[in-house]
Formats: sequence, structure tokens, C-alpha cells
Amino acid sequence: VRRTLTTTGVEVSPEAVMILPGGKPTMFAAILMFGEPGAEILYPDPGFPIYRSMIEFTGAAPVPVPMREENGFAFSAQETLALITPKTRLLILNSPTGGVTPRAEIEKLVKGLEAHPDVAIFSDEIYDVMTYDGETHCSLLNFPEIRDRLIVLNGWSKTWAMTGWRLGWSIWPNGDKGAHLYDKVRKLAVNCWSCVNAPSQYAGIAAIDGPQDDVDKMMRAFDRRRKVVVEGLNALPGVSCITPKGAFYAFPNVSKTGWKAKKLASALLEDAGVALIGGPDFGILGEGYIRLSYANSEENILRALERIEAFLGK
Repeated sequence: VRRTLTTTGVEVSPEAVMILPGGKPTMFAAILMFGEPGAEILYPDPGFPIYRSMIEFTGAAPVPVPMREENGFAFSAQETLALITPKTRLLILNSPTGGVTPRAEIEKLVKGLEAHPDVAIFSDEIYDVMTYDGETHCSLLNFPEIRDRLIVLNGWSKTWAMTGWRLGWSIWPNGDKGAHLYDKVRKLAVNCWSCVNAPSQYAGIAAIDGPQDDVDKMMRAFDRRRKVVVEGLNALPGVSCITPKGAFYAFPNVSKTGWKAKKLASALLEDAGVALIGGPDFGILGEGYIRLSYANSEENILRALERIEAFLGK
């Protein structure tokens, strides 16, 4: 609650906050609540692949929301709103490609959602502090008009690099319209995982309440690596890469290399020893792209770029 107030300026009730063993339980609970045969759930593409998998598990129809390179891998409010039908139950927002959606575009989306009062919104804000070049994260919590149908996911894995601790939190809707959703996820938690292990919870408190110097240091290191990665990728034959505005990923366009994205990723792993992910693993609109994480040392990043250059030059 304190952390949300600090980063967004929004006060949330402790009764609306759920602590969970990672981010995925929030995703699964929300999608399980709204997904069923005959329903549609909108999700980002390219996006976190688990979203589509979870949607299909419920029997609902997954509807991709394009995250286009020309938009900086951010969503278009107009394009997103046009995908909503009477069957739409949930809209998922996130971009694990380094894209940051401008506040103006989010405002257009929120305004347009007034015409669709029965569509819930799931905002995955796990990368909220990971922005560059003066960009700032705009939380959906800043729009009180949708709070009664908004679910926000966050956690410790990215900001504090605590992936193995399996610790996340979510903020659930308030008001008469949406408060019942919290009760449903609480019952799911009690009957499924009981609680998050105590050592992880104490570690999470220490991370939030302690000095944030290491977070700042980490982000400065990411920023340096980001510049190295983008410069290096754009120097490769047939590769172009826009500068990511958030997270710690680059999503270069490799369509002019003559390779299909997944085949290129596999070949680079087998022949050059460089681990990348083919864009189609993030959705059908990921063809022509690969994803590279710069959550590694600058030395290893430079070695990887050299190996990719040598491979493409064969």
C-alpha cells in the first residue's frame, strides 16, 4: 500500500491488496474469472506468452491486440477499442518488448472504455519503475473512473530482481461493482496455495522499505547496456532495432536477414552459443523479430553481438 502511494500517488485500501506467490497466480485468477467458452479476452501481441495459454485454458477466445513497431511496441487506443465486441470480458495490458505506452494513448483508451462498461481491465505493471530517457510509467490506478473494474499486477521479480522468491502483489477493484472479485481471489488463494511463505514476505518488506540505491544502480547499468545493445544491433547486417523505452529487452527487426525469426534464434543458439527468443514465441505478430535481454554483463553482451555478427556474415 505504501509503495503504491509512493509510485502512483494513489491510496489503495489494504482490503483490496492480495499478496501472492509470484505474478502468474494473479494472471491466472483474473483470466479464470472472466474466461469461459463463448467469451473473448484481449491480450497484447507480441506479449507474454502465458496470457494466450491461460486464456485458451479457460475456453475463451484469445484476441490479439497489436503492439506495432511503428508505435514503439505500445498499443494504439483506437485499434484496441475497435477489437472490443459484445463477447469481450477482459482487456490485458502489458508490453514485454521494451515498449512504453504514452499517457495520452492511455487516456484515449480509458475514455473509449466508457462505451464498454462491462469490460474489465487487467494492467500488468511489473516493469513500472524500469523506464529510460525521461519516460515515466502511467499507472491505470491514476484513472478513478475505471477503478471498479481494474486489476493491477505488480511484484518483486523485476524491480528488486527477486524472481526466485516467488512473490507478487495485486490490487483488485473497489466499489460495489467490483469488490466481489477480491473475495473470489481470496477464496482461490485459501484453497490453492494458502499463503506466501513467510521468509519471502519478510524479504519483500525489506526490499520495499529499505534503501533503493541498488535499484537505482541496477537501472543505470541497464541504461548503459541498453545503449550498447541498440548500437550493436543496428550495426548488424539486415537488423534494425528501435530504442526500448522500458524493461530490459530489445526487440530487433530481423526480417531483412533472410531468416525466419524462430529458425534464426535456434541457429544462433546452436551455432553461435547465443540465447535469444524468436518473436513468434510472443505471438503471431512477433514474426520478423527476436528478443534479446540485456540483463547480463556488458562484456557478455558485446561477446554475443560479435558472435551474431560473425554468424550473419557467413
